[in-house]
Amino acid sequence: VFACKSSCARRVIAVVPYLPYSQQCRMRRRACITSKLIAKMMCNAGINHLITMDLHQREIHGFFDCSVDNLRSSPFLLQHILDTIPDYKESVIIARHPSATRRATSYAERLQVNFAVMHGELKAEEEQEVDGRTSPPLPSVFPQPTPFACSFPMPIPSIQQKIKPSLTLVGTVQDKVAIVLDDIIDDVEPWALLAGFLKERGARRVVAMAPHGILSGNARQFIEQASSLDRVVITNTVPLSEELRSHPKISVVDVSKMFAEAIRRTHNGESMSKLFTNVTED
Repeated sequence: VFACKSSCARRVIAVVPYLPYSQQCRMRRRACITSKLIAKMMCNAGINHLITMDLHQREIHGFFDCSVDNLRSSPFLLQHILDTIPDYKESVIIARHPSATRRATSYAERLQVNFAVMHGELKAEEEQEVDGRTSPPLPSVFPQPTPFACSFPMPIPSIQQKIKPSLTLVGTVQDKVAIVLDDIIDDVEPWALLAGFLKERGARRVVAMAPHGILSGNARQFIEQASSLDRVVITNTVPLSEELRSHPKISVVDVSKMFAEAIRRTHNGESMSKLFTNVTED
């Protein structure tokens, strides 16, 4: 970006299919909002326009001081469901967590099928949280908090710790094709555990679907060993290795036509509204 600005470019348009750190778009445990930092760095570098796809939250638009076009991959993923699942009418769209309910209901309304919501977390995931973030600090390292200098008539109430319940399914998947939906698939192990949970509830097939497939760590190993996870459907917003692209259980949907059309319309000064109202693969 700096090289373009130094060469007297009139406009700098950044095409970022997957915006990194988009999940860190809100303050959590007094941590920094990394998504806002990335937006400020890109704007200070000199971009005038951003073209991306399926941000984690729509409110990320407000972090940028320039115009943002948040393209959607839903037409391509919906068409993939129609082409690869003949009995899609017997399927159910499942939101992987309550914050993905809006995306799941949008898919369910377009396919005219039922939807369900996952709530809570698996106990196996909790047992593996040994990174220290949930551990209390050592008393020898951190000093004890000092008492208040002034006295209060009423004591300050302590904050109750949130404890997530065990994994529950709001809905039914009995004899259905379960399509679990989210915006990012990074660590595959929780998806494999979730697929086993849905198979125990009577699901015939389990398909994991998300626009962005990072598939970090031992993703290939978990996908091969997870017999309950039948297929993983992602788009090509994130480059994958050849062994992941050629895996028989991974389907990569091409969304390059959407970006090509967005670049063409931006270059010619045409309206971008048609990309959000009527999108086809033709």
